[in-house]
Amino acid sequence: MTIKDTPEEWQVAATATPFRGNKTSVRTDDVVMPDGTIARRDYQVHPGSVAVLALDDAGRVVVLRQYRHPVRHRLWEIPAGLLDVPGENPLHAAQRELYEEAHVKAEDWRVLVDVFTTPGGCDEAVRIFLARDLSEAEGERFEVSEEEADMELARVPLDELVRGALAGDLHNNCLAVGAMSATAVLAGDGFDSLRPAEAPWPARPFEA
Repeated sequence: MTIKDTPEEWQVAATATPFRGNKTSVRTDDVVMPDGTIARRDYQVHPGSVAVLALDDAGRVVVLRQYRHPVRHRLWEIPAGLLDVPGENPLHAAQRELYEEAHVKAEDWRVLVDVFTTPGGCDEAVRIFLARDLSEAEGERFEVSEEEADMELARVPLDELVRGALAGDLHNNCLAVGAMSATAVLAGDGFDSLRPAEAPWPARPFEA
């Protein structure tokens, strides 16, 4: 048996959007179940995101520490951001986020892993890239604001991030999934086995 997620869409008898925010909204769908009954499902509609596991030649990952109000925590994370423009190339968005949040550029980009963050309550899809051959970006640093104005930056060994996630000390999903995925690839077929940076992404189609 092939273990693979497959697209499927059940009939929606009615839909409404009771809340629209700046970047996301909440949708209510009346979904027809297999037995013909109707179940109401409320979920967040999200534009999608990208994240970057930037790994330097010393095996350290570029991480940042940022306050996240919904969970009332200051979390260690990898650079990430929204796909602000519909149809935006996710690689370009990832390169932008790495520059804006860490003032770093990378020469080698691969798709590390694609995930749905919370599929029971949100349609957010995230593409996590692996970025290598790092260097300082040219020009002035991007001017940040709000929570990002208080960010801390660091470079942490990959294995330390994995240990921290397994110990319950690190909680950001992109950091944990990215670090564990990179570790698995290193123990397996190596980074050259990863998909190219422009690999198709059915969850968020884009123009190359």
